Amino acid sequence: MSVTPWVLHVDMDQFIAAVEVLRRPELAGRPVIVGGRGDPTERAVVSTASYEARAYGIGSGMPLKIAARKAPEDAVFLAVDHAAYEEASDQVMGALRALPGVVVEVLGWDECFLGATTDDPESLARAAQAAVLEATRLHCTVGIGDNKVRAKIATEFGKPRGVFRLTAHNWFEVMGDKPTRALWGVGAKVEKRLGAHGIISVTQLAAADPQMLVGEFGPRMGLWYHELGRGIGPAVVDDSPWVARGRSRETTYQQNLVTSEEVREAVRVLAEQVREDCVAEGRAVSRVNLKVRYAPFDTKTIGRKLPEPTLERGPIVDAALALCEKLEPREVRLLGVRAEMVMPNEGDPVERTPVRGRL
Repeated sequence: MSVTPWVLHVDMDQFIAAVEVLRRPELAGRPVIVGGRGDPTERAVVSTASYEARAYGIGSGMPLKIAARKAPEDAVFLAVDHAAYEEASDQVMGALRALPGVVVEVLGWDECFLGATTDDPESLARAAQAAVLEATRLHCTVGIGDNKVRAKIATEFGKPRGVFRLTAHNWFEVMGDKPTRALWGVGAKVEKRLGAHGIISVTQLAAADPQMLVGEFGPRMGLWYHELGRGIGPAVVDDSPWVARGRSRETTYQQNLVTSEEVREAVRVLAEQVREDCVAEGRAVSRVNLKVRYAPFDTKTIGRKLPEPTLERGPIVDAALALCEKLEPREVRLLGVRAEMVMPNEGDPVERTPVRGRL
């Protein structure tokens, strides 16, 4: 019997909340919201919410203060515990790597692609779920596809704890009438730009004029969106170690920064922290980006390329401070500094962009 190469997308169900419930079994069945320091009166956002909390309209990225207004009286707010989630993630990935004949490409704490050649991908998916459950007592959903795009999207149809197959054979049957927002990589802004051209559904995107899409999004992304409408994407699962392209630090301030002096000092602190992170990495910085969120919630990012890659403090901090001159004279609630680093020599593993799914 011939066998076929498959891509499986493993996505942990409400991963962070599930880890917290394992540590506190008394929280099972209650709305659990994890974010910041666990204090809903502070400025922070929801990292994840249990399914019970999602029933009240609470989701990732929502300010904790809004989540608190939506949450019922028995809801529990918890602080983020990065170390616990990293440990659980390592256990998940270790269990999956132990499966025979499987290549694992990690995307983040809670998700990964599996590459395997088999005549029964559903059985492999169930084996993956069983291995994760036995090793961690955590549940996951598995999407099966003939490439990464279809496997990733398939996961959404299997949530929670299920298995779903999406291939070229059933792509338009399953996805054709869905809005373009249902596609992996299409957010609200792209959906709106497509809509301006009368492209509302996946089928319409697949049938769109590629040159029109290139004119709207550029040669690379225009063709990518055209292929995305047909479910076309890469099919090779790569288990080489992931190498970050940059390091970043950001802070949400409990009180808005009002003066330019306050903003510059905060940027200086973040830039020095980021520079230290890059020194520890041992890779020179080639570009510095500054992210600002004005009050109440308007976010912008600007950047500057350095004259030459360096790990010296002066050029890195000076570049970040120079970007402050481009900021508007408005109150600031969040600042972030990101340093993009020189990638390893050709032949070394390079960055694969992790794409987060629903937790």
